Amino acid sequence: MATAQMLMQAEDIIRKALPPVLAHSCRVANIDRQCLTLAVPAAAYATRLRQLTPTLLRKLTHHGWNLSQIDIRVQAGLLAQTHKSPPREVQPLGRTALDSFQELQQKVEPGPLADAISRLLTHHGR
Repeated sequence: MATAQMLMQAEDIIRKALPPVLAHSCRVANIDRQCLTLAVPAAAYATRLRQLTPTLLRKLTHHGWNLSQIDIRVQAGLLAQTHKSPPREVQPLGRTALDSFQELQQKVEPGPLADAISRLLTHHGR
């Protein structure tokens, strides 16, 4: 039970340090001595995690973990275990941006671009 709690604590710290899509796909598989093993579903995830390894080690050290190495393993079946998609990060357009799009709409000739700008403005309540 203590080992499972320890793995979950480490996973929580790592998930907060990673971008949402990567955090959703990454699992802490093991902690052995000073080595943390992470499991990911594909090589692309592993490559990105290897780039973020120094950041992850700093975050873990800051939270009191005595780790010197992160080992990354690709496990193809891991993707099938994910239950829901990560939350979308949506930032609504501000007033300045909407005003700029409205100004642009008046200057653009009728066509696909003008239609797209019109849909964007309609979608955002203008």
